[in-house]
Formats: sequence, structure tokens, C-alpha cells
Amino acid sequence: MNALMAHDVCASLGMGAGKTPVLHGITLGIATAQWTSIVGPNGAGKSTLLKCLAGVLPHSGTVTLLGKPMHLLPSRERARQLAWLGQNETSADDLTVWDVAMLGRLPHQAWRTPPTPADKAAVEVALCATQAWEWRNRTLGQLSGGERQRVLLARALAVQAQVLLMDEPLANLDPPHQADWLSVVRKLVKQGTTVVSVLHEISMALQADNLIVMDKGHVTHQGQCDDVSTHQALASVFDGRIAIYAIGDQWVALLDEKQKE
Repeated sequence: MNALMAHDVCASLGMGAGKTPVLHGITLGIATAQWTSIVGPNGAGKSTLLKCLAGVLPHSGTVTLLGKPMHLLPSRERARQLAWLGQNETSADDLTVWDVAMLGRLPHQAWRTPPTPADKAAVEVALCATQAWEWRNRTLGQLSGGERQRVLLARALAVQAQVLLMDEPLANLDPPHQADWLSVVRKLVKQGTTVVSVLHEISMALQADNLIVMDKGHVTHQGQCDDVSTHQALASVFDGRIAIYAIGDQWVALLDEKQKE
């Protein structure tokens, strides 16, 4: 079963006559309760595809969320079912960490009503998961870039959506906190959440269940991360400059030594 489906999705960036086509007839399915990573070279259309799947970018074609056409879903229902963490997202610097994370609960709250005990519990769980609980009373402006990223992730987690989409979620995170992010994702998937991420960190992307490989606005391959055909497609899209190796029970992407000769 697919949590998300795209059929013949096309999208352009820019305005008026200056519009540039970016996606060219994308058709794919995103498996339920699995982690799918989208990878490819710069300008491949990865972020644009993720925005179309999230319903935050106009496009032609159709996107289906949990079996329903996304454009027919009421905005509040969609916001409860799908959480979105965009690239380089910001929030008001004078908001506290607690308040920023609480924004994730807005789809569950009635207009101008105080947070419920369930809202507060969800925010606490999210902040603890991203190791941001101890900063809950600090303002966002007092945090480093990596700390802010963890708070924004907590906001997305607080939604408790069935589908979570993240664009470059590892930006500004040091290696230990990248490992923490990986643990959070694996726990979410184990609980039945569908996770989709755009990543530049190829070795981290290879820890996912499935990989979507893109180039020049097209999906060139979609398959399991441990499949040799996926590794071949990944190497090909980077012009053979990387190779995939098994180290222990993990796959990692390294520069192909043959390319140095």
C-alpha cells in the first residue's frame, strides 16, 4: 500500500514567461510505514518533487495522500495527516522553543483555544526526541543553527502525522545529532509513520528502506536501498564518481578510487 502517490506530476519554478520547467511527468508511489529518501545531483528537482508531494507547490498531475486526492482534502485534515519540514525554514526569533514546537499542534486545536493536555504531552515528547527539552523556555533567537533545526524538527514531530516529509533535515546538524535524527526516523517508521526525506548525505540516505534517484527533473530509478540495481543507478546519476560499498551491515557511498587515476 502507498501512503503517497504521484501521477504525471509536472512543475515549474519562476513567474510568467520566465517559468522554468523542473519536473517532467513524475509518476511514483511512496510505501506506507517505510522510509524513502530522494537523492540526485544539484538541480535534479528533488526539493521541487517533495514540495509537490507536500501540496505546497502548484503543479499539474495528481497527488494522492492516504488514498485521497490531496487537492480535495480540507486543509486542516491534510495538516493533521501530513507534516512538513522545509529547507531553511524560519520562525520568529522571539518565540520560545516551547511555542515553536506547539505550532505543530495547530491542526488539532480549535480556534483560539488553549493547548490541551494531549497537545502539551505531544510537544514534550517531540522536544525530548530531538534533545531540545532543556531549551523549552529559551527563545529561538538564542539558539545556534543546529539547535534551531532540532526545534523545527520537533515542531514537525509534534503534529503526530501519519506522513512526514523533510527537505534537507540534516542541515547544520553535527554527526552525533545526525545519528540521533536517524534513530528518530527509525522509531517513527517502526510505529507506522511514513517518512520521506531529501538528503545530500548519500551514505545516510542509503540507511533508508527505499531510494528515489532523480536527474534533470525525472525519476531515473526507484528501489530498495540494498538492491544492486539501486547502487548502479546511484553511481550512474553521479557520473560514476561514487561507488557503493558494504561496511558491516551498512551501505556507504565513497568516491570511486578508479576515477582518481
